Amino acid sequence: MVRCAGAVTPVDRTEALRGCFGTYAAAPLKNGRVDQPALLAELLDLHANTYYWLFRPNTNDLEDLKTFLPLAQEKKIKVWITLVPPSEILRNGAKPSADLKASYEHWILEFARLSATHPNFVAWGIDDFPYNLTFWTPSDLKKITDAVHEISPRFAFVPCCYYRQITPAFVKNYEPYCDGIHFPYRDDSGRRNLQKTGHVKTEIATLRQRVGPSLPIILSVYASGHSQLGASSPQYVEDVMTQAKTAADGLLVYCHQHKEDKATKYDIIKRLFTKWDSDGWVSTGRPH
Repeated sequence: MVRCAGAVTPVDRTEALRGCFGTYAAAPLKNGRVDQPALLAELLDLHANTYYWLFRPNTNDLEDLKTFLPLAQEKKIKVWITLVPPSEILRNGAKPSADLKASYEHWILEFARLSATHPNFVAWGIDDFPYNLTFWTPSDLKKITDAVHEISPRFAFVPCCYYRQITPAFVKNYEPYCDGIHFPYRDDSGRRNLQKTGHVKTEIATLRQRVGPSLPIILSVYASGHSQLGASSPQYVEDVMTQAKTAADGLLVYCHQHKEDKATKYDIIKRLFTKWDSDGWVSTGRPH
């Protein structure tokens, strides 16, 4: 699927997204900084081909990312990045300011510049995107994606979007600027939970009808607990991952699991990722 904004030369930004399988956030830390050797060792041990970096602006995050990108590139690991959304920053009814919007634009363009020089830095997103549409209007998103593509035409925008919020109005207003959908599965078509896995394939199929067959859907499974829905079991993680492999275009595990304290889930992820690394990612649910 070729997506293009404005007069920018058409580039297929979806190719780098399809077939991704990796982990999201919760990088191991050492002295308050990302422990680069430990993160890389765990990703390689898991046979992950992608790591999704959660960016919280502070004095270390950008420098740690700059250090990680060439190390990951050497090991053929693609990197995505997502920004903590305004809804997590603005509390107690605080209103967004022009300065906050300028700050987001600054970081997004910084990421685009890094993408332009690091071929493995392939995608960016905004967490909980549908809950922040008053902050990110369609015209805002067009402006920033146009600016990003002028710097790095292949840098894909993949927002985190939930099942119930991907409405016809959302698709009409925002889908033209998206290169994929990062879709956390919570059984939203049933009664939200992290126990039942029976709607994984049907929710993906419904989303394909909503957004069209060409937009990659990257499912996210909760290996770590949810603040409202509680913890997930190892069997739940395995079942969601197995179904996603046949229906989605890629998969991310939330959060990155550490071998020493999450051994059971870590072993499940490693076993499935190792098989996918060997077999390749072929989604039977994706239209051809």
